[in-house]
Amino acid sequence: MNDYISISTLNDFIFCPYSIYLHNVYMETDETMYHATPQTQGRVAHESVDKKTASNRANDILSLPVYSEEYGLMGKIDVYKQKEKKLIERKYQLKQIFQGQIYQLWAQMLCMKEMGYHIESLAFYETSTNKMIPVAMPTDEDILKFKNFINQFKTFDPASTPFILNPNKCRHCIYCNLCDKATEDNVY
Repeated sequence: MNDYISISTLNDFIFCPYSIYLHNVYMETDETMYHATPQTQGRVAHESVDKKTASNRANDILSLPVYSEEYGLMGKIDVYKQKEKKLIERKYQLKQIFQGQIYQLWAQMLCMKEMGYHIESLAFYETSTNKMIPVAMPTDEDILKFKNFINQFKTFDPASTPFILNPNKCRHCIYCNLCDKATEDNVY
């Protein structure tokens, strides 16, 4: 059986591969131990999608489980507007869009395409400002970079990869206060 990568972990892997380990360690515990305001706001932003109440338009698909055999990915999309052929990822707030977030959106798109959906445009929707932020469709070169990234993810070996402490990232990691590698508390 193939091991599928959860689309939601792609950004985490770029941020800090060790955070994926910590997530798995703490996932069965009380989330209030490590969730901070950004995660709580993110969960609220996704509530209406998960409950499929974010839209009452018949042509909008919400919270669709997706997967890709080719890339070994699985996850859920937030919103697919069938008439517009537009895939949208909802976020509470986007001060900056990181490559990992774009990879998550591309992963959703690739899964949907493999499942037979047609996608012509991508966007993030910032719920705190009611703002749609268009994202360019990936080029062939982008897809190649993405494939290489997926391969890095699949072949990552924490035992043979030295941990490089990045205090700025650690300060913004929700697991910082529980991490055996961090040297200071997070900003939350």
